[in-house]
Amino acid sequence: MASMGAGPDHLFNLRNNFYLGAYQAAINNSEIPHLSQEDIVERDCLVHRSYIALGSYQLVINEIDEASATPLQAVKLLAMYLSSPENKESTISSLREWLADPTAGNNATIRLIAGTIFMHEEDYSEALKHTHTGGTMDLHALNVQIFIKMHRSDYAEKQLRVMQQIDEDHTLTQLASAWLNLAVGGSKIQEAYLIFQDFSEKYPMTSLILNGKAVCCMHMGNFEEAETLLLEALNKDAKDPETLANLVVCSLHVGKSSSRYLSQLKLSHPEHVLVKRAASAEDNFERAIQSFA
Repeated sequence: MASMGAGPDHLFNLRNNFYLGAYQAAINNSEIPHLSQEDIVERDCLVHRSYIALGSYQLVINEIDEASATPLQAVKLLAMYLSSPENKESTISSLREWLADPTAGNNATIRLIAGTIFMHEEDYSEALKHTHTGGTMDLHALNVQIFIKMHRSDYAEKQLRVMQQIDEDHTLTQLASAWLNLAVGGSKIQEAYLIFQDFSEKYPMTSLILNGKAVCCMHMGNFEEAETLLLEALNKDAKDPETLANLVVCSLHVGKSSSRYLSQLKLSHPEHVLVKRAASAEDNFERAIQSFA
């Protein structure tokens, strides 16, 4: 996990690939020599989190056994949580047991996974209970995301300032700045776009970078440019939920049918917020029709 100590950072490139959504590159380039035992555990966590990001939940569940280090056990919990709706309650129950243990509960990876799971559950106060003290750049960045979801850009900005004081050029600091700029909107959208543009010039293009640029374009009313970026992202990963969701929105603005993208999103990510909103809108429409029938 993005520690904040000095010394050579053997995992810098691996972390960067993960943060920017180059998950396969992170996996492919994970054989790094001369790692300490602590770095080996972090490396393995990043690799398995990359597999989770690619949807390979069962692989992670199968590979991490009871003898694995505590941080890896936490990553396995995330894979179990995301693998199927039936697993959610039992996984959250297991997570709460871990968090109640003072030794395990203070582990930065467990706190990160707890924050991630409770954010998915939209239980933001519970998420912050485990993440608010920070301690790693990953936790600070997650706090920014949680505050944005709570529509508290003031708190997100305070958290971002902490990150900037630690390392202004860190990839997560730059990403957090872009997320906050998008949330604030207005003139800040251009600043967010420049951050994603900078990433696209420095690093191989990923769906995450392309989606970041596309969302900025949509906010600025450049829907045709956004569509081009999103189709490029779709070529990289045809099942990426954010790409599909953004294409649904973008297609509506350029006057094209969005039904195929929405159908793909329903099939591959039935729990996505856009799918739930579409289902809710359909239900409301049906009820309205019934009332006039």
